[in-house]
Amino acid sequence: MKKEKIPEIYEIYNILLKEYGSQGWWPLINILPISNIENKEEITKYHPKNYDFPENDKQQFEIILGTILTQNTNWKSVEKSLIKLNEIVNEISAENILKIAINDSIKFKEAIKSSRYANQKYNYILNITNYYIDLNGKIPKRKEILEVKGIGNETADSILLYGYKQLEFVVDAYTRRIFSNLGYINEKTKYMEIKKLFESNIPQDFRIYQEYHSLIVEHAKRYYIQKPYGKKDKLLNNFKIS
Repeated sequence: MKKEKIPEIYEIYNILLKEYGSQGWWPLINILPISNIENKEEITKYHPKNYDFPENDKQQFEIILGTILTQNTNWKSVEKSLIKLNEIVNEISAENILKIAINDSIKFKEAIKSSRYANQKYNYILNITNYYIDLNGKIPKRKEILEVKGIGNETADSILLYGYKQLEFVVDAYTRRIFSNLGYINEKTKYMEIKKLFESNIPQDFRIYQEYHSLIVEHAKRYYIQKPYGKKDKLLNNFKIS
């Protein structure tokens, strides 16, 4: 991987932003009351150009919950789980989730079944929920979050970036696919090296960090789902390193 400053990294961000616009991540199911929405397919709300979210601890915890549920699955499956959890607890909060998880584990696991690995994620959710409650409003350190069982690099960075607006760039499989196709990294490049590549080459602004990650996902869904990855990616293939 190239070590020097790479202005193309930020240039790619601007091209993606121009192409797709602000993405409004992280989606939250209760931006509008569920009772006001007839079609639950539309329940999850993005918030383009509004970076005030999360506005309270319930939204903050919902983001954290979503980062666990989305491990090894897609967002539509996570939506279903969040909607079902919201229905059985009336309102998602750390306290409500912990209560139902402890008092009725079968019902809880059934609610998150769509997100796959329900037994495993049940335990991970218990771990992060207890940790979140113990924080009592404090911003966690990355090193501390990684000590919670079930939390890896990507999940930790997602929690910090979207839940706490901290400058931690999120690297996911789509990031690897796009930027290995362009030649800036390879399949063996470690997570922290890729993270540093982005953090060293884009402005230190949590809004840009959030948008860049979500724009990568949006672009990858179009050109990097099926192999050979990026074959039809006319938008970025001119950035390929020969």
